[in-house]
Amino acid sequence: MRDSNAGGRHGEGMDAAVQAYVDGIAADTRPLFDRIHRLFVGAFPDIDVGIAYKMPVYRRAARSLNVGAWKHGVSIYGFTDEGVDSIFERHPELFSGRGTLRITRAVADDIRDDELLHLVRSALGDNPPDPDGEPHTR
Repeated sequence: MRDSNAGGRHGEGMDAAVQAYVDGIAADTRPLFDRIHRLFVGAFPDIDVGIAYKMPVYRRAARSLNVGAWKHGVSIYGFTDEGVDSIFERHPELFSGRGTLRITRAVADDIRDDELLHLVRSALGDNPPDPDGEPHTR
């Protein structure tokens, strides 16, 4: 099942399917998921949030990112490599395949908000220079 719900704009509130997913997240993982969610919708007030592949999907301008909560923490799927260079340089163990960032609760506090914002802007548009101030060369 690829897309079970059309979703809704964040400003209109979370739709029932997304809310049910969020309500089912384990208590020790929920703060990390909530942080990522707030960063995504804060960066793009026009973002649509729905369900695809049985997890939340954040859509904007014909682009999307999926975010799944798991036992280890939270995984983000569907970005380009340039969006996470600074994270992978410091935490190569978080790489879990092409376009997948596996954020464990153990290192979540070491990942800066500006790094996560860089990832979401790279994936969904409107990306400024990377967090270290360098232009992308790829």
